[in-house]
Amino acid sequence: METQRQKKIAGVIQKDLAEILQRAATDGGLHGTLISVSKVYVTTDLSIAKVYVSIFPTKKADELLEGIRSNQPLIKHELSQLTKHQLRRVPELSFFLDDSLDYIENIDKSLKGDENPIANPDLLPRRKKS
Repeated sequence: METQRQKKIAGVIQKDLAEILQRAATDGGLHGTLISVSKVYVTTDLSIAKVYVSIFPTKKADELLEGIRSNQPLIKHELSQLTKHQLRRVPELSFFLDDSLDYIENIDKSLKGDENPIANPDLLPRRKKS
């Protein structure tokens, strides 16, 4: 269960990180690349923030995530500059790829295409009767 404080700090981090990452992508010549911060979870002791990023187009996602991870100290420093009036200490940042959009897209494709498990139940593995 997240406390109000965790949620508030996560919100501050999410807003500012989205700005930092998108600016870095644009400055780095990655026009047409969209980086958004979909969710931030902060640990109860406020020492670690798990940051979930969505990257579009997805074919560049792994490469960009690596770049983000390798620039983590720089990103943390920039974040500390932006949040110095709100946060006393910036948590350690751990970046993860948020693939929920891909997941939703696959479900969508399945429902629209020939692989609709509702219309064609044979696609689903049989449940074993216990």
